[in-house]
Amino acid sequence: MADDVDMRILRTLHHAPRAPFRLIGEVSGVSEQTAARRYQALRRAGVLRVVGLVDPAVHGEAQWVARIRCRPDRAGPLADSLARRPDIAYVGIASGGSEIICVIRSPLHTPRENMLLQQLPRSGAVLDLTIDLLIHPFGDLGTSGWTGYGGHLTAEQEQRLAGAGSPPSAPPSTLLPLTAEDRPLLDALTEDGRTSYTRLAEVTGWSKGRVARRLESLESSGTLSYDIDLLPEHLGYHLNATLWLRVAPARLESTGHAIAAHHEVAFAAATSGDHNVMAIVICRDAEDFYRYLTTRLATTPGIDTYGVSIRVRRLKQAASLISHGRLVPPAPVR
Repeated sequence: MADDVDMRILRTLHHAPRAPFRLIGEVSGVSEQTAARRYQALRRAGVLRVVGLVDPAVHGEAQWVARIRCRPDRAGPLADSLARRPDIAYVGIASGGSEIICVIRSPLHTPRENMLLQQLPRSGAVLDLTIDLLIHPFGDLGTSGWTGYGGHLTAEQEQRLAGAGSPPSAPPSTLLPLTAEDRPLLDALTEDGRTSYTRLAEVTGWSKGRVARRLESLESSGTLSYDIDLLPEHLGYHLNATLWLRVAPARLESTGHAIAAHHEVAFAAATSGDHNVMAIVICRDAEDFYRYLTTRLATTPGIDTYGVSIRVRRLKQAASLISHGRLVPPAPVR
């Protein structure tokens, strides 16, 4: 089980994913060597991955959330096949094994029936399917994501990390086009978002100066960002739920950002469909989740109704597969 030092290292990475171990150690109150050793141990155990992600809009893609209601005895094989698809970013089984929730990357003009229906089994396994657009993510860029594990930093520590973090992302209109030359760079960062400039220069054949300049351009434009993939179960948090909320349009912006600021929330976004906000919540157990619902969520203005899907198995996160209780890189696309 991770201890307080591990939690502070995780929190430091949350603020500055590519910060040098010297700075991580200083902020975490340990030596540079201890910070590096603890990080590598978490990574080898499959608890943690720092990954570089390209905004899907660069490729003209939007993100869609699909809810597939199916026979419980067929949910596992179907979810496994969906997790292997490169156009699907998240896959989880919920609702006692009768529902698959996944996030699909596909252009806005793609007919919804072409996204999944043609690939799903032509049998009685799938009972119902809804696909809604993820319209807008909530939360401040560079600081969103699940932070309920503790390891809180002081304002002074956060300020020290500010210069080592990624530049603030710009509006989507400034996204940079990618070239074939960028592919080795981005592949390396998808494998390990903390890959050194030296290693990135080796895989690209560029100078370290050119690598640094290209990364700065991609990061500052919002084309490239970094995510911290975690397995909360290894940190003592065993309940994962997706909330489907109905919020009045006039309250959508304020309510969405308020929910995203809850430390129990890993992701929140406005969506199309009957429920116009979805939020992924991570808690220690059922009682912890109940306290969240009846205190923090209950006091958030603007929520009219809500539904809950309790996850029973997670197969894929944004840039990681979950295999035998470990985060692992997805198989390369052939």
